[in-house]
Amino acid sequence: MPRLSEVLAELDALWPPERAEGWDAVGTVCGDPASQVDRVLFAVDPVQEIVDEALRLGAQLIVTHHPLYLRGTTTVAADTFKGRVVHTLIKHDVALHVAHTNADTADPGVSDALAGALDLRVEGPLVPDPADPKGRRGLGRICVLDHPESLADFAARAAARLPATAQGIRLAGDPAATVRSVAVSGGSGDSLFDAVRAAGVDAFLTADLRHHPASEAIQHSPLGLVDAAHWATEWPWCEQAAAQLDAISDRHGWDLRVHVSKQVTDPWTTTTHHSSGAPN
Repeated sequence: MPRLSEVLAELDALWPPERAEGWDAVGTVCGDPASQVDRVLFAVDPVQEIVDEALRLGAQLIVTHHPLYLRGTTTVAADTFKGRVVHTLIKHDVALHVAHTNADTADPGVSDALAGALDLRVEGPLVPDPADPKGRRGLGRICVLDHPESLADFAARAAARLPATAQGIRLAGDPAATVRSVAVSGGSGDSLFDAVRAAGVDAFLTADLRHHPASEAIQHSPLGLVDAAHWATEWPWCEQAAAQLDAISDRHGWDLRVHVSKQVTDPWTTTTHHSSGAPN
């Protein structure tokens, strides 16, 4: 059975913390490096439901994509929800490790997993990492479809292949437009419109598209927009990352049991429709 420090060294090799954005908070949040690990849980969000799942599984390590504390804090008191997470983890000797923007730009990274879930062929990064001589790392991915399809059919593909959420899939653009090439970016992607336009793709699949950037994008060009839930676009990375750790475990003879949480921790839980007054 490996020590936590050995497992963390391998995770840092997959997603080097120095490749995270300067504003990010990645790495190990808590955990005793000398403790032993035989079960690991991957999830998107470090929330109490995921910690409780780890306890039920008997996992000694949780790896999440989103940080627990993205900004500094002056308290981990258990009467705050993040403090309760910290208390529960330490009380039960469960470590928490975060791979966020360093996993976004990795090779393979979050957007590779998203492309794989949609059965798209990756041609390269949308925003290449200039420090990568192979040109494979970077933010987002430019992809092609094996066979052209309509924007409506591509959105339906995303709805069928990504985990179900209350938001579902939103579409902007001509539903009948032909899609041959796509840019994808797991998580919030509306800061990438300049790179998407420069790539000359037919559609852009991402999450958290805001009104003004989306409106300007469809006025600027016939680019189709497919907006999925943030959590849903990043969850495929958990399966990819778990498979990577499985391979490392096999190589070292660790016999780790690696799990992926299927709990939907997207904050939006229900879609409702209410009548509203239309402008005259």
